[in-house]
Amino acid sequence: MRYFKFLFLAVLLAACKGRQTAALLEAGDSVTFKYATQLSIVRYDGYTVASLKNPWKEGMTLHRYVLVPSDRDLPPHLPNGTIIRTPVGRAVMFTTVHCAMLMEFGKQDCISGVADLKYIKIPWVQQGVKDGRISDVGDGMSPVIEKIIDQRPDVLFLSPFENSGGYGKLEEINIPIVECAEYMEPSPLARAEWIRFYGMLFGCEQRADSLFHVTDSSYQSLKAIAKTAKKNPSVLLDKITGSVWYVPGGKSTIGQMVQDAGGISPWIDDTHSGSVSLPFEAVLEKGGEADVWLFRYSGDHDITYPELLADHHGYSQFKAWRNHEAYGCNVELGPFYEETPFHPDWLLNDFISILHPEIEGLNPPRYFKRLP
Repeated sequence: MRYFKFLFLAVLLAACKGRQTAALLEAGDSVTFKYATQLSIVRYDGYTVASLKNPWKEGMTLHRYVLVPSDRDLPPHLPNGTIIRTPVGRAVMFTTVHCAMLMEFGKQDCISGVADLKYIKIPWVQQGVKDGRISDVGDGMSPVIEKIIDQRPDVLFLSPFENSGGYGKLEEINIPIVECAEYMEPSPLARAEWIRFYGMLFGCEQRADSLFHVTDSSYQSLKAIAKTAKKNPSVLLDKITGSVWYVPGGKSTIGQMVQDAGGISPWIDDTHSGSVSLPFEAVLEKGGEADVWLFRYSGDHDITYPELLADHHGYSQFKAWRNHEAYGCNVELGPFYEETPFHPDWLLNDFISILHPEIEGLNPPRYFKRLP
């Protein structure tokens, strides 16, 4: 009988605790997102819970963060998740786009270290490494763990990818990893809206909300302008890399942006939210008659048609190459990767001005140039 009484009390206490937990969860105040689909945030008394959906496994959670202000004691009975004290004061950044974001926040001094320095084209960061203010922690795939630990960062900012197998030794040093999965969102504005979450981390939520509001308003205005165009030209994107051509999927942010600009992608019916790897022949068959060709490249000068043809002789078979309707974006000489994820309206302006030159009042292209 004593055993059954004990069991009964244990079940009763568990039920009470469950009801208390449920009541606590119900007391939360959800943050409303206008576009973002992979992110949910709920505020509670003394802390905030941010949940990231796993973009590759439907119904699964990629990561859950519990944000607790650093000037308060840790509340009792916190839910499961990675605890991050806010505002973040020191961060090691593995991506150039998030370095640029911190500069927009006015929080560039929070950058204590960077990985893959050769891909970060921000002069302030490059100079900071030379001056010793910022630590170069090496290659993003195999960083120098000791250098990261020496910086005593509050968080590590890096981008996850499918079937990565985890983060190796980075998971063993007890530093919160912020998984920047916004690039898997299905639309440009959904991706850009993640800036609001990052603003919460660095104590500049109002600044982040304001930046996104301006971007959203500008994007919607440009989208409405594109709808006034009389024609919808077909658009071929990017170019071959090695033996593979990575075509933006029909549900990718770039694919969506082409549609918003009044263009038609040959892969408009594709369901991928990332890129699709195809052989050259497959791209030629489906996109060979595209009216306009937009591609990104890396070089110390603007590429020309002869140089493009030397890169791959098959390019001459494309209609856009024959009609001199090819436009290149030199990511080495411009801030394409730094700016466009959180300012998709700037890139949309490029697309509209190129696809619909008859539309007046647009800013000149910022990233893409017609090949000489």
